[in-house]
Amino acid sequence: MTDNPSFVLKAHVHEEVYFDQKAIPSVAGDEVLVEVKKTGICGSDVHFYAHGRIGDFVVNSDMVLGHESSGVISKVGPDVKNLKPGDRVAVEPGASCRKCEACKSGRYQLCPEMVFAATPPHDGTLGRYYKVPSDLAYPLPPNLSLEDGAMMEPLAVAVHAVSKLGAFHANQSVAVFGCGPVGILCMAVAKALGASRVVAIDIVPGRLAFAKSYAATDTFQPPALEKDESRVAYSKRAAAAMKEALGIAERGPKAIDLVLDASGAEVSIQTGLRIAKFGGTFVQVGMGAPDITIDMGVVLSKEIILKGSFRYGPGDYPLAIALASQGKIDLKPLVSHRFPFTDAILAFKTTRNGKSEDGKGVIKAIISGPDVGINEV
Repeated sequence: MTDNPSFVLKAHVHEEVYFDQKAIPSVAGDEVLVEVKKTGICGSDVHFYAHGRIGDFVVNSDMVLGHESSGVISKVGPDVKNLKPGDRVAVEPGASCRKCEACKSGRYQLCPEMVFAATPPHDGTLGRYYKVPSDLAYPLPPNLSLEDGAMMEPLAVAVHAVSKLGAFHANQSVAVFGCGPVGILCMAVAKALGASRVVAIDIVPGRLAFAKSYAATDTFQPPALEKDESRVAYSKRAAAAMKEALGIAERGPKAIDLVLDASGAEVSIQTGLRIAKFGGTFVQVGMGAPDITIDMGVVLSKEIILKGSFRYGPGDYPLAIALASQGKIDLKPLVSHRFPFTDAILAFKTTRNGKSEDGKGVIKAIISGPDVGINEV
């Protein structure tokens, strides 16, 4: 049976996408079929679209894009007890094996058998239907829209980095490098958890302005790299300038408890380690070049807790939904652009360019499902 229009990336050809009819997945056991209503465009989607790969993940066969989605339950398997057709849900787009050491230890995001939407070779959610295990479809409270539901995926990334890995709590301070959607949401989570100070760092003034209006208490635009200046030398200069401009210390109440890098830029990582307090925590969220230089002497002498953050794990989606439904995080201001399903190509081009033809900067673009209006909530 087919009535599942899908947005497909062609293998081995950069930026070539097309619409295709896919078979409607059948459900069994504890599975549910979700009719997808809203899907956000992630940086990884754009990277696959533009380059055909991310690290070791290569698009070797045509692949449906998309993984930040919400929708309505269409069908349920015979073993499903917690959901019924018509329920509005946010979709967690990665199904683990549930049997390996990582899964059994409560870190299923590290499962070697993970089936993750729009990560080769697995199709994504940009179609009419997508199938998941029932426990990966989270009911949306009545006060959250389907757009809010699509934003739960990047919000869960931020929850994982800030709350779980960063162990952030009230009256602590945080600095976030990179004011893209994930960086902004990391700031929002920290603020929701009672941050005393939220510092946003970016090289684009417009992004800093949005961060200040949304969640940041302070902003910093790093200086430009000087001619023939090494990245390490630059990071020392940038860190010193930031400490002076914002009154940041490396110890005591003016120190930064948690530093997150959501940019992936080498100089941001180098600078972030230098502004973290003695005994502080640094969490790497953004993905950039795989081989970079860091001053391990800084990590050692300050006993910095250095962690990598990968997607999300147990409890991250429920906390994300709770923070949004309780009004502690407002996701609506982050949706800057909306597109019907038929304009998915334009949505990807706009996101890659960073702005639409009218000059408006992209924060988060949302694509509606087939036959769904862009203003349907």
